[in-house]
Amino acid sequence: MDRVRRFGWIYCVGFMLVVAIGYVPQFHDAQGNLFGLFNLDLYDDSLHFFSGLWAGIAALLSYRASRLYFRLFGPLYFADGVMGLFLGSGYLDGGIFLYGPIKESLYAHVFANLPHLVIGGLAIWVGYRLAASPVAPTATAAA
Repeated sequence: MDRVRRFGWIYCVGFMLVVAIGYVPQFHDAQGNLFGLFNLDLYDDSLHFFSGLWAGIAALLSYRASRLYFRLFGPLYFADGVMGLFLGSGYLDGGIFLYGPIKESLYAHVFANLPHLVIGGLAIWVGYRLAASPVAPTATAAA
């Protein structure tokens, strides 16, 4: 299996874990905030679940499908993180439309959106740099 598809499986499992962690009471504070930072709702869970499902299906299908996933998903997710950093709400989960801009501490804005920036940035790298490497997608690491 090539590296791009392997990253697709990692994203699939990672997003499914994010959804599952949201239902573990030990990770919530008294106000119901995950890790004391933010509250995940059905829209967030749906976004994470379908992002993981999309990554898994792409990884299962082919190298090209995985590369397309990362090339589309990366910029969308990264831009959502930038928007959330400045406005407190993103667009992918509909937060900006449902709740409008949210005023919170800089700490909350940074740590609530840092995962989106890192995940989106890594996806951009996988889709545009790793997938553009001269190694053929079917080549093995035995050299």
